[in-house]
Amino acid sequence: GHVVRNWKVRWFVLLQDKLLYYKIEGGKKEPSPKGRILLDGCTITCPCLEYENRPLLIKLKTKTNTDYFLECCSREERDSWALDITGAIHAGHPVQVQELHRMKNSFKLLENISLHHIVERMCDSSTGIKLTRNLEQGNRYKETFTGSALVDWLISNSFAVSRFEAITLASMLMEENFIKPVGARSTEATRYSDLSEQFLDDSTALYMFAESSKKKISSKEELQFNISELSGTIVKQGFLVKQGHKRKNWKVRRFVLRADPAFLHYYDPTKEENRPVGGFSLRGCLVSALEDNGVPAGVKGNVQGNLFKIITKNDIHYYIQASSKAERAQWIEAIKPLT
Repeated sequence: GHVVRNWKVRWFVLLQDKLLYYKIEGGKKEPSPKGRILLDGCTITCPCLEYENRPLLIKLKTKTNTDYFLECCSREERDSWALDITGAIHAGHPVQVQELHRMKNSFKLLENISLHHIVERMCDSSTGIKLTRNLEQGNRYKETFTGSALVDWLISNSFAVSRFEAITLASMLMEENFIKPVGARSTEATRYSDLSEQFLDDSTALYMFAESSKKKISSKEELQFNISELSGTIVKQGFLVKQGHKRKNWKVRRFVLRADPAFLHYYDPTKEENRPVGGFSLRGCLVSALEDNGVPAGVKGNVQGNLFKIITKNDIHYYIQASSKAERAQWIEAIKPLT
């Protein structure tokens, strides 16, 4: 919106010289358009990366310098709209239309392209690719980017003119060890022999710079937490929800169960350092499942079901929630022999 900067669903109709948009009421578009965007003199940006949490944007700037941000439902839909709108903008210029279709249907990397230069640009703190923390199948990765985010970035920075070209360029970066896959989704793709299939243009496939994969916390620093507590053999680990002791709120924690010595530690998955935020010895503890009907005494909030309680020998009560009855039973069975 231009007045209130919110996002609303609109029905768009592309004509030869304008883009009309309509309000939707009762699942149907209204008969008269809500507004129009004149395409004469427009410039289009796709992909538009001005909104970090909205990767499916098209930006249209009119010749009067009015900006329109249009969000699509998928990358395929976004690229299809961008191609058709670009064709309408250049409809009166046959040479540009011909060049547009050539770019869409052909593949040609930029001449004398420097992978080192691309990586330098990717690492730029202001204009480079945005690095985020991601969670995949219980594993937390920091300073990563998705495959689709890299493809968008390569196109928006004019290193590629199509997604196919950007995918091949990203595969070259991976083959030359500038970037590396992390997580099951992207590493599984590297099993393919064809270069074009090794890199995934996917929002669930994770990648990182090769040099950033080293742990920033040395094993010596980690063991300073308590060398005896963390020296035990890991018996079981996974994500559970734990009630806090002070605020009585519920937070996701990664629990690690160790034997010899028997300790249960929990970690904050939002923190970068791989250090426990709490833990206790299991010797002398009592562990039991809590009934699913009603809220047990000591439990605050609306969290119900699949709960279990651990009482330490110092009479500290821990309330923990599993994702299912089966998972709760597995944790209780794993903890009991260590008490």
